[in-house]
Amino acid sequence: MSAFVPIRAPHHQRGVGLIEVLIAVLVMAIGLLGIAALQATALRNSQSSLERSQAVIQSYTIFDAMRANRIEALGNAYNVGMICKLEAADTLAKKDIAGWLTAMQRTLGPTTCGKINCDANGLCTVSVRWDDSRASGGDTQQTIETKTYL
Repeated sequence: MSAFVPIRAPHHQRGVGLIEVLIAVLVMAIGLLGIAALQATALRNSQSSLERSQAVIQSYTIFDAMRANRIEALGNAYNVGMICKLEAADTLAKKDIAGWLTAMQRTLGPTTCGKINCDANGLCTVSVRWDDSRASGGDTQQTIETKTYL
């Protein structure tokens, strides 16, 4: 004798497949939103990294100009406090600084400022400050300080 297995009519299971599909779409949508947020964060961090690299490159640029004019650099002709614009560029040192500030503001933004300090032993420190709010999402000032001997 065979066991009797009741067969359900298809009308009792209507909508179950639709609910499974809706749950799968919801899970996939949440996953895609997470991936989009991760991508946005990665782009911001890449922008910040690019700006830091540009600040270091600009520091080396002014160091090279100072090495080309070493006597004046050791004589404190390049020493300036944190400035964002140099008005009068009548000497080679001031022209170098003005060009340096202009190049930094082109690459890092118009609020970028720089500072140069050399001592009598030839130890020079260059500081570059810029607004990193695009990369960090807030109102943040970043400063890179580079030191070298001329």
